[in-house]
Amino acid sequence: MLKLGLLIAVLIFGSTAFPTMPAAENLTSALISAYRRSPQIKAQRANLRGTDEDVAKAWAARRPTLSAQASAGINHLFAFNSDTQFATLSLAASLTLWDGGMTDLAIRSAKAGVTVGRETLVETEQSVLLAAITAYMDMRRDEKLLEVARTSLEVAAQQVKATRDRFQVGEVRRTDVSQVEARLALAQSIVALRQGTLEISREAYHVAVGKYPGRLAPPPPLPKLPKTEAAARALALKRHPAIRRAQALVKIADLNVARARAAMKPRVMLQGNLGINANAVTGDTATVSIVGSVPIYQGGSLTSAVRKAQALAQKARFDLQRAGQLVSQGVNRAWAQLAIARATITARRKEVESARVALNGIRDEASLGSRTALDVLDAEKVLFQAQTNLASARHDEEIAAYSLLSSMGLLTARHLGLGIKTYDPATHYRKLEKAAGPSKRGKLLDKILRRAGKG
Repeated sequence: MLKLGLLIAVLIFGSTAFPTMPAAENLTSALISAYRRSPQIKAQRANLRGTDEDVAKAWAARRPTLSAQASAGINHLFAFNSDTQFATLSLAASLTLWDGGMTDLAIRSAKAGVTVGRETLVETEQSVLLAAITAYMDMRRDEKLLEVARTSLEVAAQQVKATRDRFQVGEVRRTDVSQVEARLALAQSIVALRQGTLEISREAYHVAVGKYPGRLAPPPPLPKLPKTEAAARALALKRHPAIRRAQALVKIADLNVARARAAMKPRVMLQGNLGINANAVTGDTATVSIVGSVPIYQGGSLTSAVRKAQALAQKARFDLQRAGQLVSQGVNRAWAQLAIARATITARRKEVESARVALNGIRDEASLGSRTALDVLDAEKVLFQAQTNLASARHDEEIAAYSLLSSMGLLTARHLGLGIKTYDPATHYRKLEKAAGPSKRGKLLDKILRRAGKG
């Protein structure tokens, strides 16, 4: 009896393997932690900063280039069997005057690529925050299920003790004792299962949020959602990052078609060269020239590039259509799951209430001798299962509500109002504007060429 009591106490009050929990934390603090600590978000931010540099790289084609070359050596003249020393320094500069609009198209394509990167970052942020919410709700649910299981174990232990006492005085048979002991063993296994499940959820919380959970506070009220599924779908098709990313990819594909066609146009370059030669005979040199080139025959590679770009542009449009279908499907799924969860909660509440009334009645009958201890345990089992079902239904409602928010593209730190300074991707992008750019004369030349329809 003493060993049994100790075992039950351990199962009811928890294992010492769990570290000491810190103070209670709420869902907002968990989301802030996930937002600030997520390696996925940090990786995507770094990737976006790299994408920003594509714009700077595209702008570089509008600017002049300057290179220097130095050489020194000895020339041996075999006819005269003499050596001549030489040393030269040359500076070469070039500027694209007209390239059929390829540079302008490349800049526009790079900017659209930045839009793709930003929408991918938003999608990553949504995924991280939804994972954190799911981990938070899983912990709350599993804590509740463990609490219910421990209560069930405590009740089973009390019934075992009472049945054994009645057996000692001959009121029940040995079979009755065995039956309630079997129920006690089942309750012990369920507590062990719930403890293991909670530990798994705890580790998942650590991965999703970036720290181990403390004592979790009840979740806040559900976020404000559209009144109809149609309104939610319309908002999703307008705001979801997957839609915006697909739209930007269509733009890039169209620009690539124009770039492939521009590659067939002539190019005009301004080139200059300054040579400093230590040889007194040759002397220094300086040249300035305008060089034009036009592709005449490239083996069909240029027309092939146009056809490929056109095919990829068609693909991008089909991808946009597919993205719209998937976003609409996501809204429909989340909306249906939310409706199911709410209907289930209503039913589960009635189930819990009915099971509690039935249990009280069976307990009264058992006190009068018309019911056995096993009947009481059966009624307890029904009540505990109903409470478990209700906890799971509430969990499902929370997840479905935030999943619906995510399916509309609104599950972001800014929209949730977490009260923290959020990452602004435009900050790094604006720094590129301060990098070395074209001179005032270069900008004027670009303006003239654009007006002439050549830029």
